[in-house]
Amino acid sequence: MQFGVFSVGDVTRDPVSGQTPSEAERIRAVLAIAKKTEEVGLDVFAFGEHHNPPFMSSSPTTLLAAVAASTERLVVTTSTTLITTNDPVRIAEDYAMLQHVSGGRMDLMLGRGNTAPVYPWFGQDIRQSLPLALEHYNLLHRLWREDVVDWEGRFRTPLQGFTSTPRPLDDVPPFVWHGSIRTPEIAEQAAYYGDGFFANHIFWPTQHYQRLIAFYRQRYAHYGHGTPEQAIVGLGGQAFIGRTSQEAKAAFRPYFDEAPVYGHGPRMEDFAEQTPLSVGSVQEVIDKTLTFRESFGDYQRQLFLIDHAGLPLPVVLDQLELLGGEVVPVLRRELDALRPAGVPDAPTHASLVRAKYGDAEPRQPRPNANRGDNVTGGSPYQDTVAA
Repeated sequence: MQFGVFSVGDVTRDPVSGQTPSEAERIRAVLAIAKKTEEVGLDVFAFGEHHNPPFMSSSPTTLLAAVAASTERLVVTTSTTLITTNDPVRIAEDYAMLQHVSGGRMDLMLGRGNTAPVYPWFGQDIRQSLPLALEHYNLLHRLWREDVVDWEGRFRTPLQGFTSTPRPLDDVPPFVWHGSIRTPEIAEQAAYYGDGFFANHIFWPTQHYQRLIAFYRQRYAHYGHGTPEQAIVGLGGQAFIGRTSQEAKAAFRPYFDEAPVYGHGPRMEDFAEQTPLSVGSVQEVIDKTLTFRESFGDYQRQLFLIDHAGLPLPVVLDQLELLGGEVVPVLRRELDALRPAGVPDAPTHASLVRAKYGDAEPRQPRPNANRGDNVTGGSPYQDTVAA
């Protein structure tokens, strides 16, 4: 079972101090949060992608590469990468490079995004978001598995004899999670490819996500990847931890009330009762998180939203101390004890390499100097050499 945190990279006014950090301050804070995530014993740090204020998270590969360089074992991932408005060729290149830079300590979560204006900014039509997601991922999947790709689709120019570089580390593509809030077609897509399914599990009631995850598990088995119980499931969540329930609620209430997403809406207590939000003591957060397994079955990854709504860096670092020091150790012990023998762990690069090669040395792709460029097959240096 993997535990970690995720950030959406919002630059939000602190309602207690009245201060709004600069983008530079917020970026430095996220880097500090990621380092602390490893220090307290968590496994995964995830960073989102947005292209509009109040977010600064427009280049997750750059930030995650910096995180990977400053940590030793932390898995870096996205929450999420926009499969709709990003060119799948660019995703293939950027995240294969991140895979190399991190030494395989990465995977990728894909999603359609929740900001409507981003589509025209990148030349796409939001009404085509689902077909875009399906077609783009089909191409991305091939680019990481075929050395030379010929391809034609609806939403980008055709590819002829195209090779995406760098090739995946050890010739093993990054593991992919498909993130979804509401769309069964995305759960179907994840099941078809045998990929992971990540339910955001932040805003909506448990019953909604139960239907999506049950459907994914059923279709995963239908496509022959294993039993429904062996499907790879991840969950989001948000927690704010205090020494007592009263302390946690008093400290978090002003941030909840002013949060860009759910602020100015229901009372914090009502929202927490209806959704996965946990605000309370260490034991209360443990108890509520353990109910996720009762609702969804055994799963492989649990991520907590940690720094949303203007929470200042010192508060976030204190939250990480409580999460890594007191909450997660109990969750690991309890969930590991309940997990049946046939339920797999979350895939990692090392486990995928073992599955492909066994005890043999993995293949390391090398460019073919005789092949030339991606367009004509001719060498870009041909005229120079001839001269």
